Amino acid sequence: MVLTRILDGLEQSPAQGDEAQNMARLGFLEWVLSAPEGITVQDAKDALQQPHVRDAESAAAQEFVNFLEQATLKVSARRSRRKRTERLH
Repeated sequence: MVLTRILDGLEQSPAQGDEAQNMARLGFLEWVLSAPEGITVQDAKDALQQPHVRDAESAAAQEFVNFLEQATLKVSARRSRRKRTERLH
């Protein structure tokens, strides 16, 4: 499984700080792009339930888990400029 391979690689990394975050971002993008049918919010939620994901130890692996958590958050839609203008007048 791609997720396990990515997380195992991140666990081996001694990276800290920005470098760990950059490695995690690349790993997350690899995970997303590796699925031909795409990744859904439910896929991210399912990944977070896996023990090796929950037990991430290295800084890079923990950052990867943060990206997974962010992928499960609902994003509110921005209001269009037209709607905002209509409210002001």
